[in-house]
Amino acid sequence: MIWEELLSVRPGIDPDFRSFLDSCITACKKTEWKPAVQTDIPVKSDKHDIIGMVDRIATDGTFSIIRAAGAMPFGTYSADRLRIASIALCLEEMTGKEVTGGHVEYIPDGVYRFHTVQPRDRRQVIATLHKIRAIHRGDRPHHPLNAPCNRCKYKERCESVGGRRLSDLL
Repeated sequence: MIWEELLSVRPGIDPDFRSFLDSCITACKKTEWKPAVQTDIPVKSDKHDIIGMVDRIATDGTFSIIRAAGAMPFGTYSADRLRIASIALCLEEMTGKEVTGGHVEYIPDGVYRFHTVQPRDRRQVIATLHKIRAIHRGDRPHHPLNAPCNRCKYKERCESVGGRRLSDLL
């Protein structure tokens, strides 16, 4: 039944994904999942000028994001922590209530974990937003410590950018 629904949503999907779906279903049957009362809920923050999407809201009011990646042995990936923190900022502005964190559902492993948003997560979201805005203004980002330049696919473009802004020199 799920495969037929998937074909309705993505008619051109590679049939080889059927075995992946079957393995996800087998893994997920080993976990008791909280039922969702809402799905695909748009969220936004005017203060931070961000928008996003919550994948699921459970009956207890907690939210989840769904990942098609496997889970780490423990904890959550940094990108997932940032997404949870960003959604928390949006939900706090929308509801006026503190949001302590959210779940990450790692479907291939049938695992869900609650991530409590830490102050460092919020700081990293805000710092990332500042960097994005600077790039939109035309500023080139500074290389971070231990930048992975040697294996970066943008190395040539980054190093070949000619000239500097007069404001950088003065």
